[in-house]
Amino acid sequence: MQDANHSIDASLADLDKDDWKAALIAQADHNGMSQQLGDKHFATFIDQKSTLLVTFETIQGIRALSETAQPFGFDMVKAQGWSHLCVISDGDTWFRDQRLYGFFDQLIDDGFFEDFDRVIFYGAGPCGYAAAAFSVAAPGATVIAIQPQATLDPRMTEWDDRFVEMRRTSFNDRFGYAPDMLDAADHAYVIYDPRQALDAMHGTLFERPNVTRLRMPFMGATLQTRLIQMEILYRMLALAGSGKLTPSSFYSLYRARRDSKSYLRNLMSHLDAEERPYLNMLLCRNVIARMRAPAFRRRLSELERLAEQGDFQAPPS
Repeated sequence: MQDANHSIDASLADLDKDDWKAALIAQADHNGMSQQLGDKHFATFIDQKSTLLVTFETIQGIRALSETAQPFGFDMVKAQGWSHLCVISDGDTWFRDQRLYGFFDQLIDDGFFEDFDRVIFYGAGPCGYAAAAFSVAAPGATVIAIQPQATLDPRMTEWDDRFVEMRRTSFNDRFGYAPDMLDAADHAYVIYDPRQALDAMHGTLFERPNVTRLRMPFMGATLQTRLIQMEILYRMLALAGSGKLTPSSFYSLYRARRDSKSYLRNLMSHLDAEERPYLNMLLCRNVIARMRAPAFRRRLSELERLAEQGDFQAPPS
């Protein structure tokens, strides 16, 4: 049994940033290893079963998204008994650092990834970019990248004005253009909301024979959070770990959006913007019949009043 002080079940939520990092490294060293990679990055490794989950995460994201302030991948470690390599950045760096390139070079030289039957790379946003870019280190891996950027090289993506502070950072050296780094993957899944124009434009750059683009319309700009809230992200990774993740299995899980108020509110707003009151009434009736949703009830009352005034023909009750 693991020492409680080094258990991946332990909560680190009450620790300040420095103590949190020290505790995370201590539990990694107890169960595997850790490595500092310059001022902005470090890696932890938990050694368990023959499926390896490689996640790219930020300190800020870990501490905000996890109630126990444990890396995202630790939930899969506990649930599935997988091994876990977590590469962590302080802030959004897109993991563009020569020390990281050297770290992955060493893993390749040591045959690290060859010790596992299945390898999954995962990340979201800048971490999704890194998951795709560094997956080339493990040929045959499965990659799941949520809202990844293909590159921030302004010569290719000058249309993306969200990250102008990164335009002096090189995306043209090693592990640079993420879509090309996927050529060695068994399969990659790029997930985005097609109504988020810049995310969709990046998603298009990932088009490859071994890449499946999974679209989540009306989910907005924080897809990882929405997937966690719908309780389908871990299940999706579990499917990837068993080789059963397909577009069909993903969209079966994604039916959970029908109970997501964020999705439903976005859909209601879209129907309003498109001036589709008939469909919006149907939506509001469906939602309030299934859950407590005051905003939908208020909008339904407004639509019913407009229908009574003859502005449109209401659907039968």
